[in-house]
Amino acid sequence: MTFDDWVISRLRAHGFYSGFGDGVPGRAMIEGLRQFQAAEKLPVTGMANEATVTALRRKGNSRDVVSISAMEIKPPAEPIWMREARRFMGLKEIAGSKSNSTIMGWAKKAGGWIASYYTNDDTPWCGLFIHHVIATTLPAELLPSNPLGALQWNKFGTALSSPVLGAIVTFVRTGGGHVGLYVGEDATHYHILGGNQSNSVSITRIEKGRMAAIRWPKTGGEPKGGRVKLTAAGVPVSKNEA
Repeated sequence: MTFDDWVISRLRAHGFYSGFGDGVPGRAMIEGLRQFQAAEKLPVTGMANEATVTALRRKGNSRDVVSISAMEIKPPAEPIWMREARRFMGLKEIAGSKSNSTIMGWAKKAGGWIASYYTNDDTPWCGLFIHHVIATTLPAELLPSNPLGALQWNKFGTALSSPVLGAIVTFVRTGGGHVGLYVGEDATHYHILGGNQSNSVSITRIEKGRMAAIRWPKTGGEPKGGRVKLTAAGVPVSKNEA
């Protein structure tokens, strides 16, 4: 059982979840958390923080904990939007005239001019991917007016002076930009989870000198931790982000 599966199951046990029990950390889970936090007189954040998890461990509305194993449940280090992003690891665009229905579904869900503009998955979709994971998991977050423009994410949320796990990082490249999520770094490269990296959702290494901005969602809670030191072994260097 994943952390999000557990949160959804506990919200349902307490009567604060009416969505599908699919383990996806989407808007139904966030709204359930907000209602549960209000009922428990906790700060209403929509985030499954330590205090909320402790309250969720109880049986229904009693003060008894569910079980010893449930006591081992702790909020994961990765923020909710990064957990959503990981669900799509390995997803690829389709070469030629056909398009990946999942990628096209993100554009359709975004609606408005994005849905009409995005006619196939040959259109760069790194910004669309980040738009999807943020919009799905942080419904109150103000998004860029043009999320398809990778460098438009330079103005998103608040600025960070150094990266932390899940931070939104933008990069410059010839002819445009790129945006993804910080996984960690080695001596010379950032390790980035993003879309449209060699035409897929993957983790790849991007030169630190290309970094343009590091941002954090205003409704994403406080950034935690610091830089994540990783080895370069086994992680490819990005060669195509368009």
